[in-house]
Amino acid sequence: MSKKALIAVTSHDQLGNLRKTGYYLPEVAHPYLALHDASYTVDIVSPRGGRAPMDPHSFDLEDADNRRFWETPEMRAKVENTFRPEDVEPSDYDAIVFAGGHGVMWDFPDDARLQRIGATVYERGGVVAAVCHGPAALVNLKLADGSYLVAGRRVAAFTDEEEEAAGLTKVVPFLLASTLVSRGATHVKAPNFQPQIAADERLITGQNPASAKSLGVEIVAVLESLEPQRA
Repeated sequence: MSKKALIAVTSHDQLGNLRKTGYYLPEVAHPYLALHDASYTVDIVSPRGGRAPMDPHSFDLEDADNRRFWETPEMRAKVENTFRPEDVEPSDYDAIVFAGGHGVMWDFPDDARLQRIGATVYERGGVVAAVCHGPAALVNLKLADGSYLVAGRRVAAFTDEEEEAAGLTKVVPFLLASTLVSRGATHVKAPNFQPQIAADERLITGQNPASAKSLGVEIVAVLESLEPQRA
């Protein structure tokens, strides 16, 4: 195995006309550190490449994982110098994690390059994971047979109720959970802002930032279970 994983983050930095947005720091830091501590090399990609915008509301250094990630120069450099999708060889990676933050609702769904990476990783026997709004990358992701990856699968994602509680149902371009259901997914959810992950074989998804740590742990567990098959 290559022992490599890829995290995808947004390049979009504007939440409608309201405020700045971007990737959500714990949704990057928590899975990154879970993979890093399991001896995976972790790279980060974004639609535009280069420095990815962070949602300022997510910059919480009281969170130990956020602090460790942000204050470790080689880790922080990964979000400040992200790869472009066309510079990534999907077959190099055992897993891809689509991190959230509201920005992804604008640039993940129609990015065919990210979809190609996700489909290739999955069809080569790897793990596709996403957390919070990150499953926006999955709403149009199709496999080689033309089926949606999420069709017939259990998925967790930021719920319509959470979007309503945030006051953003009229700001985001679509409602994520409802759209995943329209693609054939079964949406599993916890109460607003409580942790929830759904692991359906090699598709692992989480509901919100509170789910990011558990998501990282589950990704590592599934990858370790696959090692004999992928060696």
